[in-house]
Amino acid sequence: MNAPALARLLDHAADAVVAVRGGRSLTDVLPRVPEGLRPGVQALAFHALRRLGGAQEVRARLAPKTPPPAVEALLLTALALLWPDGAAQGGVPRPGAADRPYPDHTLVDQAVAAARQRTPAAAAFVNAVLRRFVREREACVEAASHTPLGAYNHPAWWVERLRRDWPAQWQGLLAEANRHPPMTLRVNARRSTARGYVERLAQHGIVAAVCDSPLTGAARAALAASTAGAGLPQHVVQLAQPRNVSQLPGFAEGEVSVQDAAAQRAAPLLLWPPLRPGARVLDACAAPGGKTAQLLELADIELLALDVDAQRLARVHDNLKRLRLPTAPASVRVVAGDARQPAAWWDGQPFDAILLDAPCTASGIVRRHPDVRWLRRPADIDALAAVQAQMLEALWPLLAPGGRLLYATCSIFKAEGQQPIDAFLQRMGPAAARLRPDSPGHLLPLTDNEAAGETGAQPASDTSPKGATSDGFFYALIEKT
Repeated sequence: MNAPALARLLDHAADAVVAVRGGRSLTDVLPRVPEGLRPGVQALAFHALRRLGGAQEVRARLAPKTPPPAVEALLLTALALLWPDGAAQGGVPRPGAADRPYPDHTLVDQAVAAARQRTPAAAAFVNAVLRRFVREREACVEAASHTPLGAYNHPAWWVERLRRDWPAQWQGLLAEANRHPPMTLRVNARRSTARGYVERLAQHGIVAAVCDSPLTGAARAALAASTAGAGLPQHVVQLAQPRNVSQLPGFAEGEVSVQDAAAQRAAPLLLWPPLRPGARVLDACAAPGGKTAQLLELADIELLALDVDAQRLARVHDNLKRLRLPTAPASVRVVAGDARQPAAWWDGQPFDAILLDAPCTASGIVRRHPDVRWLRRPADIDALAAVQAQMLEALWPLLAPGGRLLYATCSIFKAEGQQPIDAFLQRMGPAAARLRPDSPGHLLPLTDNEAAGETGAQPASDTSPKGATSDGFFYALIEKT
């Protein structure tokens, strides 16, 4: 089958950029793209959104009068694809043909062809702007680098918040957000081992490596010895190159799932020290079900998977079916309900453990979802923090004495992490709640995934893939005293 013409891909990618700039997420937009074009459109749209700030600055420089949205989006997409990727933050990128996904002449020609389909009268304008950028690329990139938007490809308010929250790491965090994330897998502990799966991948010509376990030392050993994953201290695998899941042996049969290493910390943290067999566990905000499935892979528990979005719960069912979970004697109930209103769904029996994976800005996973930075607004942080606090207050009474609650967000903003947890613990007092000393706290998406000694996170060991990074997360493990 012939590959689709680049002009068609650019046309749909530009539509995606228009949608994001209008407030719609790629998660909503991409499924509407014809299936045969979707992978290519996604790749182009992701690239464009990672370079959108610089492209906006250059467009304003080369064409001060803002063109219609359909034309501007095509220009921005093409400018992002022509952008040099050679240098990260802290230095001005320098043009280099090897850094760009398409030759200049091909990209310009196909962008003009797309313009003729979208808005024929603008084709000459698009041609002129792009050719001028190619001629003046170094000067344009230099000029763009002097603004926060152009230098970091994030809104200025986002850059400033990271600068305040992480004064020593903010530039590294912004640079990581513009890189392609690794593809990380979770091996089903009831079916295989990480090392065994890496060997199986090698038989199919796929290069991968075993990553550090989400837990270390005594915690890792105790968990491995006490759950269905006995003898399996490691189940995190990272691919050298991303692959379609259809190419992964055993994926359809439930032997492996796609899940970032930072997200894989949740289940082991909640399950150690070992829960009794049949312990009651609540997974609040469970959809799409990755952490739900990992809990059932690792322990024999009675699990309630809760989410306010009944449609998204369909993915939880799909994941459990593919993974052939639950496995007896474990059991699971999937329920639609608001975590802030337990009276509507709680049976009155306390839980031994609760995972609250609260809704957040997703600021820790923008490299996987580059549209997030353009969709969020400063007011969203306070609004989401209020929802997070409401959930925490509502679920805490459901926890049995001596039970544990793991509070998690995929955010690197302190307003969605350490700050609200500090406030909660202060309100509860040590007689009611205790933060476990091995709580990771903020995990930053840097090569050591460590907040410069400000968390309990362990740096990556020599067994981890070199240069590997995990997503940004916050974890607080709280015990009811």
